[in-house]
Amino acid sequence: MHQLWAEMDRRQLIGLGAAGLAALSLPGAAAAMMAQGFTHGVASGEPGANSVLLWTRYAAPSDTMLTAEISESPDFARIAGGGEVAATGERDHVAKIVVDGLQSGRWYFYRFIAPDGSKSVTGRTRTLPAGPTAAFNLALFSCANMPFGWFNAYGHAAAREDIDLIVHAGDYLYEYKVGQYPALKEAVPGRAIQPDHEIVALADYRLRYAAYRSDPDLQRLHQLFPMIAQWDDHEFANDTWSGGAQNHQPDEGEWSARAAAAERAYREWMPVAETRWRHYEVGDLATIFLPETRISGRDKPFSIGSIVKDAGDPAAALRQFRDTRYRDPARQMLGVQQEKWLTDAIRASVRAGKRWQVCAQQVLMGTTFSPPESANWFGADAPDYVMERVKTAQLGAAAGLPYNFDAWDGYPAARARLLGAAQQAGANFVSLAGDSHNGWAFDLPHDGRPAGVEVGGHSVSSPGIEAAAKGVGDADRAAALRRSSPQLRWANTQRRGYATVALTPETMTANWHFLDTVAERSRTLAGTHSMTARRGRNAYDAA
Repeated sequence: MHQLWAEMDRRQLIGLGAAGLAALSLPGAAAAMMAQGFTHGVASGEPGANSVLLWTRYAAPSDTMLTAEISESPDFARIAGGGEVAATGERDHVAKIVVDGLQSGRWYFYRFIAPDGSKSVTGRTRTLPAGPTAAFNLALFSCANMPFGWFNAYGHAAAREDIDLIVHAGDYLYEYKVGQYPALKEAVPGRAIQPDHEIVALADYRLRYAAYRSDPDLQRLHQLFPMIAQWDDHEFANDTWSGGAQNHQPDEGEWSARAAAAERAYREWMPVAETRWRHYEVGDLATIFLPETRISGRDKPFSIGSIVKDAGDPAAALRQFRDTRYRDPARQMLGVQQEKWLTDAIRASVRAGKRWQVCAQQVLMGTTFSPPESANWFGADAPDYVMERVKTAQLGAAAGLPYNFDAWDGYPAARARLLGAAQQAGANFVSLAGDSHNGWAFDLPHDGRPAGVEVGGHSVSSPGIEAAAKGVGDADRAAALRRSSPQLRWANTQRRGYATVALTPETMTANWHFLDTVAERSRTLAGTHSMTARRGRNAYDAA
């Protein structure tokens, strides 16, 4: 397979075509959006045992009918499937087609052909296995902020031959204007984005996707592996919930219009299905669930700052909050309909004899408390908003409250219902999460008994705790977090990268891969940390 792919790669580079080479040689999304023909490579997603979704973008003055072909060999000597699909201006010239009738657990090559005979680059994809499955490997990504650095994590994974599926847990892009996050002095040269203002309208979101998808490592990852993906908040706006977002202001129009534009652009530019939540069967080995935790049912996150504002006794106000509103069973993370779907699907997976129930969602389920030492981690030059967060987190910890209410820690009743359902079903529950920018391994107990484990993936390029907490090293930060947070088994608060998860009938092994840098393009690893959980334990082995 590797030799075939290398030879195909060489031919593809020679035959890419003038328009495609011109687009790749010019900076950013503007050049790619002006280019004609196949502008952003190919992608695949939504794999089943006998089907897969194929994606490309073909820009032309009018709507264009493309031919999709899929084959077991890169020379396309025998076509295994395909069909006709339109790339329309109304859908930003994107074409998506589901090809079925395929064999299970098999690698395929695919391409698109335009009416003039021009061809897209050739992609590679894989169907999911059916029946007895001895092993399956997935890679977990999240939080890729283009101006903060190079997408070396994507590039490193794209060069591997042992990955079966990519899972993207969200923050595929960021909505901020140029100079906001990161500040201009923090931005990495050569990582410019378009548009330069905050994205609000449909055209803005489309152009921002075009900018991100001009990255060669991201294009390469999509080209070589199928991906299942779900948005987090920044595909919409920071700290999104069902009725708004922290980073949406009244002068930016109606939230519903912005959310609709963001969702439409996501569905255009990503190789995803039209449903907000879905699941995937990996033979008899696992079911992978892909819920949506941002806009379908999430109630507005709590804020410790708001709780203690104007309180005569902040500590008393937080204790009262802890014992009342914080534990309100009516508060929703998923919404009633989606929660029922997920808990029913977990039960069905266990009844079907699947070894693992893997929930690939966006935010951490494990509980973290702010350690007392964190008050000394931030220097005098730390921004005011950072120090305010540190202060409120310390107040919350003193009242027995976790520090991140934007994660499942802000919705304890909803989390208890989900973990309780998994525990009652006899599931081997694995949560995959992104969002936090750092790497975490949590045990997930419920009612004092093990209910699952969590793989918290670190970011592709977005900075983590280390960016502000410069007064202490990673080892001391991680040790303090573990002392204050009993569920936390391991943490890395220093490096960017990605995680892989290797499933066998008896073990789940998580590997956190740390890239040496994001300041320049490089695939050099600084290290890997591994942890294993055995089926039937719902807890990590000793580190």
